[in-house]
Amino acid sequence: MIKKITTLVLMVTAQFLLTSPAYAAKTLVECQQADLTMNEASSCLDGVTKAIDRELQTWVNNHVFNLEEKALITGRYSALKMFKRSQSNFITFRDNDCRWRYLMVSPEKGANVAYKKCYIQLSQLRIKELSQVN
Repeated sequence: MIKKITTLVLMVTAQFLLTSPAYAAKTLVECQQADLTMNEASSCLDGVTKAIDRELQTWVNNHVFNLEEKALITGRYSALKMFKRSQSNFITFRDNDCRWRYLMVSPEKGANVAYKKCYIQLSQLRIKELSQVN
């Protein structure tokens, strides 16, 4: 059991280290350069989005793993269920919040960039929140 837990912790840690924004090909700031075309900026933001999604999923997996371990010991699964609901609600909120920003800009060029920037910023805030939880 301990060997299994140690292996899982090492895998999660390695995934987190390799998907850190420091290792991402681009950052949000780099994608906002004035000399990029709209298509280049959109493509750049796609890469940032993928890296942010991986990092967020790593944090979610870490919390689920910790809450599952506690639930196995205590027999109480309420915190795990509530965390999963919280994460599901965050995803719904993020999608809806970014959609209204997209709709506010559309049909003009840059609506997709506005959505992607919103998506990245809200995901970064969620990662920050999850990283501060013990």
